[in-house]
Amino acid sequence: MTLAGRARIAWDGAVTTENETVPETGRTTIGIGQGVALYVCAILGAGVLVLPGQAASLAGPASLLAWGFSALIGLPLAFTFAALASRFPDAGGVATFASRAFGVSAGGIAGWWYFIAGSVGQTIVPLTAGYYVAGALGLDQRWAPLIAAGVLAVAVAANLLGLKLGARVQIGLAVGVALILVSVILIALPQIRAENFASFAPHGAAGAGQAVVVLFFAFAGWEAIAHLSAEFRDVKRTLPAATLLTILIVTALYLGVAFAVVGTDSYGDPALDRISLGAIIERGLGFSAIGAVAVAALVICLGTTNAFVASVSRLGFALGRDGWAPRILTRRNRQDAPAAAVLAVAAIGGGGLAGAAVFAWGTDDIVFVPSVLVLATYLLGTAAAVRLFTGTRRAVALVAVALLLVTVPFAGWHLLLPPAVAVTVALVRRFRRGPGNHRGDLPAHPGDDR
Repeated sequence: MTLAGRARIAWDGAVTTENETVPETGRTTIGIGQGVALYVCAILGAGVLVLPGQAASLAGPASLLAWGFSALIGLPLAFTFAALASRFPDAGGVATFASRAFGVSAGGIAGWWYFIAGSVGQTIVPLTAGYYVAGALGLDQRWAPLIAAGVLAVAVAANLLGLKLGARVQIGLAVGVALILVSVILIALPQIRAENFASFAPHGAAGAGQAVVVLFFAFAGWEAIAHLSAEFRDVKRTLPAATLLTILIVTALYLGVAFAVVGTDSYGDPALDRISLGAIIERGLGFSAIGAVAVAALVICLGTTNAFVASVSRLGFALGRDGWAPRILTRRNRQDAPAAAVLAVAAIGGGGLAGAAVFAWGTDDIVFVPSVLVLATYLLGTAAAVRLFTGTRRAVALVAVALLLVTVPFAGWHLLLPPAVAVTVALVRRFRRGPGNHRGDLPAHPGDDR
């Protein structure tokens, strides 16, 4: 998943091209092929380079069930969000759906859940690059936060200078992730041993459940294409077809790489878990190959971090502008970049990296934060569908809600995060009423501040 792509589409109200940002106009230009490309780009992200080993350590071979269950949840989720997008085509996405079903405060809370989840991603994605580069250089992984800080600093500087990644570049990054996953699957085949699947569930149902929660970070993005629904040709036919094809592609890639990690026993301690895909390639092709993977991971993570900072800072700008966050987040610099929001995102991500350096936090510790917030956002969005729909669409949304609720108990104390954010948002909103629009609601196109 790339939260960056999801937040960008949700709050920017636009499709980014190589040279400019084009506001949503209602043109129907997206067909099945482009829709699948955009959707896969929204799902595949740098997080999958580090999560397979971590999920396997949590659940053992039963992590395959966790990946499968996560993909199963994706079915009703994807079709529910596609139905919502067809019924309410708007750039606001989940914020719009929540506002329609439960009132304007629900939209603001959804925006804050996105903002925090995306900002914490500025720890996870750079750390992923740090792990792979440190591994390729033969360094102890305690150097990973320093390398990650360099990745984050470059992305922040680029955003402050107003530099943007075009849509083709972002799709190229997703293609790069897909190529790494395919390579891992193929290289792993001769290394897979049946005995590695023994003791299938060493940590029981609890381990598999925790793995499912973690994997929300990899599978997040099912709602992303909803924000571009108004631009699909024959949306009621094309969008469901693109959704189904995307589910098949993503599921095949994720299950394949999870099978490779378990089958080759490329997990078991944090140092190995964090670079399990690189370890598989190193065993199959030699040390030089892990160096190439590290370079690819660095480029992909740098690009993803740049997109994260750009998208999440725009979200922070919109929240500040519309009275859901302090007004200071709306301050721009001479390059017309939302500098205060960029620095706020950088501060959150940098704080996580500081914790990784001082307290030895790993992505395996941090990933629960954005994952649980994504889980809460999906519950809010699907609950909105239950309220807004009748008949078959409502039944599908109910299935999505039920499957999501199955995972809730495994989130542990992290379940306190979404209500804590909601209460904070309510208090901020109560004591600071921003101008917003004439109803004090989120705007129809939340990021359309141009």
